[in-house]
Amino acid sequence: MRTALIALLAGATTVAPHAAGTDAAPAAASRPGTGAAPSILPPFAAQLAQVPMITGASGWHGETGEAGWALLAASRPENRQLRRWTYALGLIGEGHGAEALGVLDVMQSGDRDLGLVASYLLARGVALTLVERDEDAISALSAEELSANPEACAWRLRAFAHAGAAEDAIRQVNCALPAINGRSPEARAPFVLAAAGAAIDAGQPRPALAWLKLFGDRNPEANVLRGRALVATGDPQGGRFRLERAARNGGAAVRAQAKLGMIEAGLVTHSLSPADAMKQLGDLRFGWRGGAVEQRALEIELRLATEAHDLRGQLRAGAALIRYFRIGKKAAPMLAELQAALAAALAPDSSVSLAEAAGLYWDFRELAPAGGEGDALVFRLAGRLQDAGLYARAAELLQYQLTQRAQDVAQGPLSVKVATLHILAGRPDRALDAIRTTEQASYSDAMRYDRKRVEAVALHRLGRTDAAMAALDDLPDAHAIRAEMRWQAKDWGNFVGENALPAPKGLSEPAQAAVLRQAVALAMLGREDQLEALRARYAAAFKTLPSGQAFDVLTRKVGSIDPAAIGAAMTAIPQASPAGAIGDLLDAAS
Repeated sequence: MRTALIALLAGATTVAPHAAGTDAAPAAASRPGTGAAPSILPPFAAQLAQVPMITGASGWHGETGEAGWALLAASRPENRQLRRWTYALGLIGEGHGAEALGVLDVMQSGDRDLGLVASYLLARGVALTLVERDEDAISALSAEELSANPEACAWRLRAFAHAGAAEDAIRQVNCALPAINGRSPEARAPFVLAAAGAAIDAGQPRPALAWLKLFGDRNPEANVLRGRALVATGDPQGGRFRLERAARNGGAAVRAQAKLGMIEAGLVTHSLSPADAMKQLGDLRFGWRGGAVEQRALEIELRLATEAHDLRGQLRAGAALIRYFRIGKKAAPMLAELQAALAAALAPDSSVSLAEAAGLYWDFRELAPAGGEGDALVFRLAGRLQDAGLYARAAELLQYQLTQRAQDVAQGPLSVKVATLHILAGRPDRALDAIRTTEQASYSDAMRYDRKRVEAVALHRLGRTDAAMAALDDLPDAHAIRAEMRWQAKDWGNFVGENALPAPKGLSEPAQAAVLRQAVALAMLGREDQLEALRARYAAAFKTLPSGQAFDVLTRKVGSIDPAAIGAAMTAIPQASPAGAIGDLLDAAS
């Protein structure tokens, strides 16, 4: 029906009648919603701005139903927008928010300036409130021209109350009273109930009890609020009685409110333990999502978890409140408290186990502080995971940091760190992805070299040797890294060609390793002449070094070496790689 209604509203011409009992259809040009080009309607915003402002329920009237359709069908371009407007007002008066919203949308599609007219914004805000699109409704009803309008205040009250913004709702009461009191008792009920519920949520139950006297003793919506207010004023027994009555004859929403109210009453009277209350709150939220009921349930869960020092429960409830609900002024202190609790759990001296701390951060990472403080928090945690050998967990933490928080050139060093951890975790494919998805032209040469080195290691671990060697082109230490890869692959011929031998004087441990590896490779290749030349060149330098005996064994003639002595000599080769940190990474990854 709504599709047909919008088609009619958008139609450009009158629907032509046709004879009853025939199959003849109206001409295509006269049918609304067909391909006929619509007439351009004259501007309506200025005309509507001159119409007296609606300030009470009496303003929501207009022809609807068959009569309204007939007027719309007979409208001409010069009065079509006015017909639509009166039709929308009538729909709002009848409580048909979705249909009214469709009409108002069609109106604005033909005249964007309507969004500047207070009367239009009021109507749109009311329609949005009726369909429970609270955020959009509040935005429309908060135009400056509507700030002191009693009707706008009344509907803002309802929207705020339904969104769980109790204090904001209560602030609308004085302004809204003329519009609420001007309604019939039946029409007044939703506004009074909204105000009473907001008053209870804002810690003002006594005014709520006074307002609820307007309702009969059997009204379930009023009874559930009376029950909550009585519990809040120190009469839990009377409150439970009202809540049980409401649960017995109310709808699903009232039953959910009553159940929550009875949990609150049980906590007040200590007839319900905090643990049982948490279980009942979880069951309630499993079957009822959204609105003030879930918000209150989460607030109770947060309080109980905090009192029980249940960090995960505290973070879970707090995160849900911050993510999904308007909690106003409570948001900032709540977030600060949650961030402090999370930071304490992640601290090195925390009693929380490392695995649990990592899980907490991952599950509630959106609660981490912004900026440098948050970055330091996650880097410390990743460092602890790395030290414990939990490379995959550390990589996941920093991967999130890389994709969600790091910006521009800051991704360069972080991508190297993430890729390194992925390699150590045995996932070189993910390391390659971390490097290639963060490519930028603005990196410095030093950063490009670092990224290329790690990329080459990942390719090497994937068995793509040629690609790994190509990735090292133009790097200042390419020969050392290639030699390391050849050494690990036992590719003795290519290793001898890549391995850069140091000067004999003042051999460091990496330099000693380069010479001793060369000796092993030459022996494996059976190159006696080159092995003899190597012995002659470095014998004096190794004489006083701890690795001197290993050098002596490895550079003897191949046939004269005792296999047991070779094994001992190989073990004595210094572990420091000639390729530096990249060599260590290659060695650790293998």
